[in-house]
Amino acid sequence: MKASSFFSICFIVVLFDQITKIIIKAFRPHLFLINYIENTGAAFGLFRGNNFFLTIISVVVVLVILLQVKNIIKDRAAWSYALVLGGLLGNLIDRLAYGFVVDFIDLQFWPVFNIADSALTLGVLGIIAYSFIKLA
Repeated sequence: MKASSFFSICFIVVLFDQITKIIIKAFRPHLFLINYIENTGAAFGLFRGNNFFLTIISVVVVLVILLQVKNIIKDRAAWSYALVLGGLLGNLIDRLAYGFVVDFIDLQFWPVFNIADSALTLGVLGIIAYSFIKLA
């Protein structure tokens, strides 16, 4: 994967995540699957109220990915790392700007989440899948 493709994926995730959050914050539509939540924790509400700790963890992981980007873009899982980086940056922007992460996608049977969370989840699953393929 080219570095430009890697950072394009990351940028698209951040852009789409932030645009959807701005729309939700501004209009707070009362649609069936939209539920505005201010999440000061991590996934599933874990570590609620620990925004500073989660911000530090996010910054460290972002820096590790950026420092390893030359190696990552050669890896078959590069797209997964790009999704993780985009998701981390999308939620990190919220943590720094608002002191919480804006979540809004409510499936009614799953905790409320956002685009960045989706990118993070898909990216981590991709990294895990590629790790198993490498071991085989």
